[in-house]
Amino acid sequence: LQLIKQDILNHFHIRLGERLEQPNFGTIIWDVLFEPLTDELKDILAKDVETIINYDSRVRAEQIIISTYESGIQIECVLVYYPYNIQEAIQLKFDKANGLSGM
Repeated sequence: LQLIKQDILNHFHIRLGERLEQPNFGTIIWDVLFEPLTDELKDILAKDVETIINYDSRVRAEQIIISTYESGIQIECVLVYYPYNIQEAIQLKFDKANGLSGM
């Protein structure tokens, strides 16, 4: 399970389009970190998070919650690991000054 979490975390460290020859790999979060967190942006980010987590066939995302915190964006969701059928809540914080923390 730790390997799966690390793979997901690595994916969130990459900006969308940053990976060579894989323009659809990565997240948009780093590009919108300084934008106001509107309902529309929350929906876009939730879809992005779901896409990233579901990119790995060993895990699925459920209950994605996007919110602000001090100086960034916080993502909370429940991961369901296959084939174990284990659920785990995770929290990721994308900070304007310090980068990504969590899990």
